[in-house]
Parts: sequence; C-alpha cells; structure tokens
Amino acid sequence: MAAGRFAVHSDLMSDSGSGGHYYWCTRHHRVETDADVCPAKHVLGPYASAADAENALQRVRERNEAWDAEDARWAGEDR
Repeated sequence: MAAGRFAVHSDLMSDSGSGGHYYWCTRHHRVETDADVCPAKHVLGPYASAADAENALQRVRERNEAWDAEDARWAGEDR
C-alpha cells in the first residue's frame, strides 16, 4: 500500500427492503425511512426501529443532561 493510503471497508448497500433504517427528521418532525429520508443535515439516525427514531429527541436531551452533569463534575462545580 502506498504511503498515506489506507484500506476502507464498506457494507454493501441494499434496496431489498430488509434491514431498513429509520430517521427522525428535525425539519418535518416525523419518522422517515430509507425510501424518503431528508438530507443528512436534517435527520438524526439511523435507528433500527420507528419507535427508536420517534424517541430520538428525548435521547438527545437525556444525553445532553448527562454530559452537562459530567462536565460540571469534572470542573468541580458539584461540590
């Protein structure tokens, strides 16, 4: 392999309908599928189920709260 080059692995894409993904669209406030997904800048995901995609914003809130608490703990603000 030439200097500066590296091997890349990629899964094959399929349009067979099996193993589809779900996304939460922040522009349309709805679950979208591989067949109708908006551009990446407008979606969260992919998720394995429509329910997971529908709860994406709640997971974002929970993770942000946990990260903020960890940042505060790290900075010594919880004393």
